[in-house]
Amino acid sequence: MTASLPAAAQQAVADLWHPQTVPNPYPAYERVRALSEGGVLTSALTGGQGVFITSHAVASAVLRSPAAVTGAGFEGAVGLSDGLHLLQHMMLFHNGASHARLRGLVSAAFTPRVVEEQRDLVRALIGELLTGLRAQGPEADLVEGLANPLPARVIMGMLGLSGEDETRFVRWSQSVADLLGSAGQSPDLMARIDADAREMRAYFRDLADDLRARPQPGLLSALAAVEGGGERLSGDELLSNAVLLLTAGHETTSNLIPGGLLELARQPDAWAALTEQPRHPNVADELLRVVSPVQFDGRLLTAPLTVAGQTLPGGTYAYLLLAAANRDPEVFPEPGRIDWTRPNSARHLAFAAGPHYCLGASLARLEITEVFAALAGQFPQMQVEPEPPFKPNPGLRGPARLRVRLDG
Repeated sequence: MTASLPAAAQQAVADLWHPQTVPNPYPAYERVRALSEGGVLTSALTGGQGVFITSHAVASAVLRSPAAVTGAGFEGAVGLSDGLHLLQHMMLFHNGASHARLRGLVSAAFTPRVVEEQRDLVRALIGELLTGLRAQGPEADLVEGLANPLPARVIMGMLGLSGEDETRFVRWSQSVADLLGSAGQSPDLMARIDADAREMRAYFRDLADDLRARPQPGLLSALAAVEGGGERLSGDELLSNAVLLLTAGHETTSNLIPGGLLELARQPDAWAALTEQPRHPNVADELLRVVSPVQFDGRLLTAPLTVAGQTLPGGTYAYLLLAAANRDPEVFPEPGRIDWTRPNSARHLAFAAGPHYCLGASLARLEITEVFAALAGQFPQMQVEPEPPFKPNPGLRGPARLRVRLDG
C-alpha cells in the first residue's frame, strides 16, 4: 500500500495501524502531519490514488462534498459474508438518494424530542451504576461498571429492547464495532462476527411485520411504522439500521467515558476546573475533540475536489484521520490541552460532517454531559489507573478497562 512513499512516510503510515499505537496514536498522527503537504500525504494505492488527511479544513471539505461517497461498490453487492451483508443495508454505507431515503425514515423516529425525553432515564441510570461502583469497594472498573452498561441500557430502552438481553446486545455491538473499526481481519474474528450477525438476523427475524401488526413502545416500533412518500424500511433495512443505532449509540460513548476520564487524569488543571463547574456547557464537545472515539473514516472521491489550494483528483480514496483533524493546531491552539473555555470546540469532527453527520450526536452529548457532571460533582478526589489496556481497535478507540478509586 505504501510502496511509492519515502521510507519515513511508509513507516509513519504503517504505524497508524500498529497495535502498540492504539494506546497513544497522537505521535503517529503528528508524524504523518509533519510529512504531509497542507495536511495531505499522498500514497499510491492499488486501483487508484489514496491520501491520508490530517488537516481539519481538508477533512471537513471531503466529508461535506457530494462527490465523496462511503461504501463505494458495497450497495447491491452479492455473495457477502453474514457480517458484511448486515452492514450492506446500513445508511452509513449508502449515498445520494438511497442514503437520503434511509436517513429520512430513521430520523423521523429519532427526533430531538425523543432524545431529550431520555435525560431523566440517563440520570437515574448513572445514579444506579455509581451506587454499584461504590459497592465494589475501594477500586472498581469504570468500563465494566459504568461506561459499557450506561449507553447500552439507554439505547436499548429507546429501541424498546429487553434489558434481559443486555450482555448479548453489548457483544453484538462489539462485533459490529470490530468490523467497522479496523480491529483486524483474522479468520477467528471474522468467524465470530459472522456468527453474531446470524444471531442478530435470527433475533430480528419477522420483527418488522410483528411490530407493524402489534406496535410496542420504543424506537424500533416507530421505525417499523414510519412511512415517507409511500416508502418504509424493509426487514433487512430495519435490522441493519437498528443494529447501527445500537452500535453507534453504545460504542462511541462507552469509549469516550473512560477515554475522557483518563485524559482528565493526565490534565489535573482541567479536572479541577470541572469539579468547580461540573455542568460547564462545553464539556461534551471539548472531550469529543480531544479524545475522538472515532479515530478515522474514509471517503472515495467520484469527482475532483479542490480545497485549501490543492486538488484531489477523482478516484482518490481519502483516509480521514479525524483524531488528527480534531487536534489540528491551525484550528485549535494547544490542541492536546483540554480547555473548557475554548470558543470553537464544537467544530470538532468526532461526529463526522455533511450528509453522514452522526444521527445520535445529541444523545451522545446528553450522556457525556450527565456522566461527567456526576463524576466531577460526586468524586472530585477520584484516582485513575494511569496506563490501562486498550481494545485492539484503532478506528473505534477506547480503554478495555479503567480501574478507579472513586474517593481517592
